[in-house]
Amino acid sequence: MGRDGRFERAGEGDTDSLGMRCPGDGMLLAPGEFGYTTVMQLFHATTILAVRKGEDIAIAGDGQVSLGDTIAKADAVKVRRLDDLGAKRAGVLIGFAGSAADAFALLDRFEAKLKDAPTNLMKASIELAKLWRTDRALRRLESLLVVADLDKTLMISGQGDVIEPSDGVCAVGSGGAYALAAARALLRHASLSAADISREALQIAGEICVYTNANVTVLSLEA
Repeated sequence: MGRDGRFERAGEGDTDSLGMRCPGDGMLLAPGEFGYTTVMQLFHATTILAVRKGEDIAIAGDGQVSLGDTIAKADAVKVRRLDDLGAKRAGVLIGFAGSAADAFALLDRFEAKLKDAPTNLMKASIELAKLWRTDRALRRLESLLVVADLDKTLMISGQGDVIEPSDGVCAVGSGGAYALAAARALLRHASLSAADISREALQIAGEICVYTNANVTVLSLEA
């Protein structure tokens, strides 16, 4: 931040107040407790949770979009379903955390990759991650995707990560850790469906995380 109180744009090799090297991709920076932090970290968009139980899968997203300490929207829908794709052509569920414009840009590209491999979610996800990581425009997009079909649950990031959780439970976003913990506890100790577990876990996260609310949207696939 300059002396006039405005954000500065980091350049290649710039260092923060602690002498740490700043990213060279032109991200906006703001002073933080331990040096600089990206402005994206000040934008809290959502919590997304995917729960797999048996052959069923559900993805849930809360409705809150926050800008700093202000609630910008309380009923956003951050989960989508793509029909006639994925394992057994039963559909693919997608949840996104981060900038809405960035997420929809990625969704368009992900749908195109799925059309090239309509029943192979892993291949489509890897191809998207490769494109996201290497394309000069796409790699600036700030978002995380959780995708699932009847066979797999995957988290995709712009760093080239395609991660499949070992227990079938995946959460991203501001309240992700709380939702993940609640979902694992419910899976072990409650006789609920995947959809009910995802809804209850996300509502618990909303009681803890100020950037997550109880306006939950749940989409599910059943074998």
